[in-house]
Amino acid sequence: MPEYEFVDVYVPRGVTRKDTTRLLTDHAEYGHWELDRLRLHPDGSRRVRLRRRIIRQVRATW
Repeated sequence: MPEYEFVDVYVPRGVTRKDTTRLLTDHAEYGHWELDRLRLHPDGSRRVRLRRRIIRQVRATW
């Protein structure tokens, strides 16, 4: 089963959809994050949870 690390991003209600898309695209492109969950609140703010896979290196013994 893969292991993931998570980060929560809060986007206030004044931020446009286009700017939010750009923000999340930058996280995905440069930080290797992917969208796990997005919640749109009644006031227009968004709470986004991003995840990325944790890659563990196995120590080789000779």
